[in-house]
Amino acid sequence: MRRSLILTAAILGLAANTSAQADDLKVALIYGKTGPLEAYAKQTETGLQMGFEYATKGTMTLDGRKIVVITKDDQGKPDLSKAALAEAYQDDKADIAIGTTSSAAALAILPVAEENKKILIVEPAVADQITGEKWNRYIFRTARNSSQDAISNAVAIGKQGVTVATLAQDYAFGRDGVAAFKEALAKTGATLAAEEYAPTSTTDFTAVGQRLFDALKDKPGRKVIWVIWAGAGNPLAKLQDMDPKRYGIELSTGGNILPALAAYKGLPGMEGATYYYYEIPKNPVNDWLVAEHQKRFNAPPDFFTAGGFAAAMSVVAAVTKAKSTDTEKLITAMEGLEFDTPKGKMVFRKEDHQALQSMYHFKVKVDPNVAWAVLEPVRELKIEDMDVPVRNKR
Repeated sequence: MRRSLILTAAILGLAANTSAQADDLKVALIYGKTGPLEAYAKQTETGLQMGFEYATKGTMTLDGRKIVVITKDDQGKPDLSKAALAEAYQDDKADIAIGTTSSAAALAILPVAEENKKILIVEPAVADQITGEKWNRYIFRTARNSSQDAISNAVAIGKQGVTVATLAQDYAFGRDGVAAFKEALAKTGATLAAEEYAPTSTTDFTAVGQRLFDALKDKPGRKVIWVIWAGAGNPLAKLQDMDPKRYGIELSTGGNILPALAAYKGLPGMEGATYYYYEIPKNPVNDWLVAEHQKRFNAPPDFFTAGGFAAAMSVVAAVTKAKSTDTEKLITAMEGLEFDTPKGKMVFRKEDHQALQSMYHFKVKVDPNVAWAVLEPVRELKIEDMDVPVRNKR
């Protein structure tokens, strides 16, 4: 009898534990924790954790459920990313997934969300196709897209009498970025003279740089090479070493993570547009993020820290509004949803679930006491200042 009671108690105890775990609100983070975009991925993870902390006032619970973040490293590889997301939905029973770092990997996992009829919040991948031709209704994105990058950069440098040439990585991120940039630049009155694409592994930019110089050197007026690049290679510094000023050519690019901004110190006065720089947005969420990140890590938050934070804020806002993690209820709640982020308000556009958001026109300032180039704000490009195209076929 005693043994029977013990066994019964053990079974009941196991059931209680299983029930408690089943009640957790499970969020899967698919990211390139190892591989070429490792720095971006780690920032996303830090921002996500801090965002959940801020949004839940430190309780890490939502609607009475404990938030559990399940992390899966896809190494930036599409096949690994697909397997990781399928595992998260099917085996780990994730309610919502967030990811991934690489645009190529993100494009590969979009159908996995559709097959499993589960929400995927894309962060930080930016290729336009994600909320464009490859999009499906289960996809939302807090990351900015290539069009937002491109439009803001085109507005920053494009004017009548300006001639531009582009250098980009030869994959979805680079090609989508240039396509969107060309479209936006045409509306500014500037002229596009040349496009160059290089493999992501490129370290020697001598030949491509000379072709860009040749395309611009005899043009009248202001001449600019606009670079869109992620990860290693440092094409800006390599181009700068080739002395474009001898042809009256300027360099321009968007913002980047702080270690990459160290290279911008060699480009004082350079203009561009950025997704985030910790000193630019003025709002309570960013104030908290900057202060807490500095306290915990002895460094300011970076580009993708803000992105991970925004993704967490969107999850909390969505579940709070839907009062559920049921997919259909979440989609209804998230279409048109406004939520706070370190950049201020974002809103998921109903047509393609892209988060509309501010971008920032900057000018590089060099401060000898700061290890990276300071991005001084020229102006905030608000949601209403950018006509971001809807590129899906919904």
